[in-house]
Amino acid sequence: MKKDVYRIGQIVPSSNTTMETEIPAMLLARQAVLPERFTFHSSRMRMKKVVKEELEAMDRDSDRCALELSDARVDVLGYACLVAIMSMGLGYHRRSEARLHERTAQNDAPTPVVTSAGALVDGLKALGARRIAVVCPYLKPLTQLVVDYLKAEGFQVVDHIALEIPDNLEVGRHDPQRLLEIYKRLDLKGAEALVLSACVQMPSLPVIAQVEAEAGIPVVSAAVCTTYSMLKTLGLPTVVPNAGSLLSGGY
Repeated sequence: MKKDVYRIGQIVPSSNTTMETEIPAMLLARQAVLPERFTFHSSRMRMKKVVKEELEAMDRDSDRCALELSDARVDVLGYACLVAIMSMGLGYHRRSEARLHERTAQNDAPTPVVTSAGALVDGLKALGARRIAVVCPYLKPLTQLVVDYLKAEGFQVVDHIALEIPDNLEVGRHDPQRLLEIYKRLDLKGAEALVLSACVQMPSLPVIAQVEAEAGIPVVSAAVCTTYSMLKTLGLPTVVPNAGSLLSGGY
């Protein structure tokens, strides 16, 4: 049903400072060119260090967050931690989305759920990209989990970089301008898309369009793909200015 204002719900790690800036930034930029309006609402799960034990404990808290956000009758709910989902096992985003949706239904407010992990998979598939390159802020073992997860979803990871930043606050403070040089360390030969940030906490939005122009292939991030999936779920045109090909409206 067409609405004038859409309520965007986000489940975010307690130390995340980026998802509540990049998602609103994209959807508010969209308001300059399209009529729909958005409000933003969050619930938080405790997590400080990006290590498997904290990620598992945090994921258990996501049920509470989904329930809280359904009290606000949000129109779509986004789970904003890619590696928490991917560290729970191959294909886990499907189970998480179904479980969290069930929690909202139990609260008489059935809400579609998007995970950033599932959104990255869906966004890359929408682009028709199978051979990809990836930049991650995580330590090498967690980065390998991400690579293995994407491989299990049918992608060939031609090259990847692990920046090895364990503290989630430091990931959020990473200067996106540094990505302009970091991505050049990747071997992009044969790559059909570049994931400039496979983490919704590592900022990349300010340089997505520039890197795409330089690299000559579609460039996405977990946040860009989450925005794309949210708009698709809401039945809205997937258009955001200066956010790369995926949000050009062509997919």
